[in-house]
Amino acid sequence: MSIRTKRGVVSFRTPLNAAIAAAVHRPHNFTMKIFVSLLVSASFLMGIYLIYLKKIPTAAEGTVATQAVSITGVRMDLLQIAKAERASIGVDGHCMTMDELLGSGSMSMSRPERDGYSYTVECSGNDFTATARHAPAPAGSQFRYPNMVIDQSMQVRELP
Repeated sequence: MSIRTKRGVVSFRTPLNAAIAAAVHRPHNFTMKIFVSLLVSASFLMGIYLIYLKKIPTAAEGTVATQAVSITGVRMDLLQIAKAERASIGVDGHCMTMDELLGSGSMSMSRPERDGYSYTVECSGNDFTATARHAPAPAGSQFRYPNMVIDQSMQVRELP
């Protein structure tokens, strides 16, 4: 009587429920995927930000975008000075100096300057000219500080 033994068949196929060696490092790969995704996203957003900054319109020809707030403030100050001068001429019949305008309380400004610009008022009878002047920028600088003027016409213009 011979006993038959079953011989096993060797299979080169990995069973579906067997553990794969690379599965042990799964948290490390997941962390790297998150890190790379964040790096790519940050680079993309930085690129869009830089492109957007280069397309921002400037407040005056030849100035950089970061000067827009300062130059706009100077223009608003000049308009405020001109309105106060017109009111002074209408009520008192004469033009006031910058110190008199500041002292009268007819403007919300408290000093005759802003961001390096200084304001002066020149009177000639009932006509006036308010000027905003800034020291010139150093040679080779990307900044340009335009000098501006306003008169009774209420139009802010850049001085040549």
